[in-house]
Amino acid sequence: MSSTTRPTPAPPANAVARDAHWARKLARLRARQLPEHTLQICDDLAAKKHLEQAKLEVARCRMADAEAERTTSAETERAEHDLVVAREAFGEVSLALTFKALPRPVLDGLIKRFPPTEAQAEDGDAWNPETFPAALIAAAHIERDDAGKAVEGMTEDDAQDLLDSWPVAESNALFAAAWQAQQIVRTSSVELGKD
Repeated sequence: MSSTTRPTPAPPANAVARDAHWARKLARLRARQLPEHTLQICDDLAAKKHLEQAKLEVARCRMADAEAERTTSAETERAEHDLVVAREAFGEVSLALTFKALPRPVLDGLIKRFPPTEAQAEDGDAWNPETFPAALIAAAHIERDDAGKAVEGMTEDDAQDLLDSWPVAESNALFAAAWQAQQIVRTSSVELGKD
């Protein structure tokens, strides 16, 4: 009997290709950035009104172009230019607060950190509505400097101060923006085989 060893057979080429394909796909899935949602705050009512009017004018001009079955008219081009100017002016006088989706275990941990009281749970609350909003706002807020680098942002105390000092509609909008970042869905499903 010979003591020669047989070479290990190479894996099937299609299995190797599938593995490489999956490895590339998995790398892309893991590299995805978490979604963000921005709350724009503008106390300059004139700038806000000008932006809304510019949006309406662009929509009106585009509709007129479509009804006339023509490409973009000079009037539409002027309206689009005015909209760019209005957006820039709005951006200069407004503040933006950006919120990023938290990884699921982080959000779950945050919710567990602020459980509802017995009475709140009986009312159907999944978390303590008195303490959870400020914690979520602080945890999800992302602040960037002029170069786009993440810097220290809002603390829970900062968030609670804003929630307590703003009118109820704006306080709700602040929490809603942080919560909306957690709800952004960038996926879709496709039904195959149905025509």
